[in-house]
Amino acid sequence: MTTWTVRRVLRDRNAGLYLASVVVSGFGTSALWLASGIWVKELTGSDGLAALCLLALWAPTLAGPLLGTLADRVRRGPLLIGVNLLLAALLLSLFTVDSARGLWLLYTVLFAYGAAGVVHDAAESALVAAAVDPLLLGDFNGLRMTATEGMKLVAPLAGAGLYAAYGGPGVALLDAATFVLAAGLYAGVRVHESKPEPPTTGPWARMAEGARHLRAHPLLRPLVLAGGTTMLFAGLNGALIYAVIDNLGHSPAYAGVLYAVQGAGSVVVGLLSGPALRRLGERRFAAYGIAVTAVAAGLRAVPSDVVAVVCSAATGAGLPCVLIAALTAVQRETPDALLGRTAATANTLLFAPNVAGLAAGAVLVELLDQRPLSAVLGLVWLLTALPLFQKAASASRTASRSASDANPA
Repeated sequence: MTTWTVRRVLRDRNAGLYLASVVVSGFGTSALWLASGIWVKELTGSDGLAALCLLALWAPTLAGPLLGTLADRVRRGPLLIGVNLLLAALLLSLFTVDSARGLWLLYTVLFAYGAAGVVHDAAESALVAAAVDPLLLGDFNGLRMTATEGMKLVAPLAGAGLYAAYGGPGVALLDAATFVLAAGLYAGVRVHESKPEPPTTGPWARMAEGARHLRAHPLLRPLVLAGGTTMLFAGLNGALIYAVIDNLGHSPAYAGVLYAVQGAGSVVVGLLSGPALRRLGERRFAAYGIAVTAVAAGLRAVPSDVVAVVCSAATGAGLPCVLIAALTAVQRETPDALLGRTAATANTLLFAPNVAGLAAGAVLVELLDQRPLSAVLGLVWLLTALPLFQKAASASRTASRSASDANPA
């Protein structure tokens, strides 16, 4: 079934081109985020300044609702092409960074990179909903997750190797080339887009429309809320990783093994998500994923190598479920004219809590022992899946009653 689904998605010309662009640009992005931190560390010797690279990349996510309005103001295909070419041009400016005095330019480019990524993701989500068969959206989003996580397994190593050979400018050139190639792939997508209607309200009112749609929708509201809560706890769980490794008696480098296993779990669930969504529906698929992740987080209290590896794989498999379910539901349940800003708002609500979770976890792990902290985190996290199970059961009963009314005995 999974092989058939993958082939069906790839036979869809637009879906195949989109996935190819995800692989290409994802490779360059994953290589750059690692190399930029190494670059700053070598120029300054400062761990804090190196960490600011990730902050610069992620900070624009907080402005997602505002940046996403751009994806509803213009045709999305040309916007995607333009964003990729703009990023390619910006990356070439990093050739001038050869000392700590040039860090302001590196941080500026990384911030612009993150902001452009927010617009890019909003436009892509909206255009995919129009260009890809609606029956394949769940499969496409799962394969997109597989492609993204697959690149995270290989691209950082390639980026580190390229940096060692040619320095930061070499990695920037690679990333710029991937964006040019991605722009060419987007240019090959065939989809009819009508010119967006001129706005009748101000930018702040348009920005709020996406949030209102999410809040009022009976399916999207619980999914996005559960996704944001999950990412908050995922941040807490991620901040405990080195304490887990200490309790296992390994060096910090062991984190590479656990991250690789987690990435492999995400790759697998991405391949299975389409059939699982059709069988379970968005709510139950998300709820089962949250439950698996919560149990895995709680079991990290057990100081065992085998348990740690299994829990990492389970986390990788469970964590993407609610994200894939929420994104697919947003694409299916949102009018096209509103989809760009709604997708961007959903992404902000889903991913911004991860930053808060990381910060809170960094404090808690200094104050409390990791093992009881993991056990409590797993239990509380598990409770967040219950509303989705309850809503799914309620929706199933409603559907059964409707069917009985439509076909009386």
